[in-house]
Amino acid sequence: MIQYLLDTDCSIYAMLGTFPALAVRLIACEPDQVAISAISFAEIVMGESKGKPPDMPVIEAFLRVIPMLAFDEAAARAYATMPFKRRSFDRLIAAHALSIGAVVVTNNEADFADVPGLMLENWTI
Repeated sequence: MIQYLLDTDCSIYAMLGTFPALAVRLIACEPDQVAISAISFAEIVMGESKGKPPDMPVIEAFLRVIPMLAFDEAAARAYATMPFKRRSFDRLIAAHALSIGAVVVTNNEADFADVPGLMLENWTI
């Protein structure tokens, strides 16, 4: 059962090996405990298309280890209950996590702090 949903930044950090503490936590997880949202994937490949790292082969290798979850009806309904805020990718990721009862793993806790009921963990420290 998925317990943790990596946000976009932590997914990129994991792909690039930016934070050793993040890698240690990911390695300690069972294969079915961690995933990324299709929303994060969209944000990552959008950046890649503009020349930002990581490159597509790295992204594809990451997805062979960390599954991607579809943004489904339950996630859309959770999103509909949130107050509007400019950082819509973060809101969509938060809604996805709420809909599956997962903790968002993020280095940007402030971006998610105002979402009622959302659980956050920072694995980069």
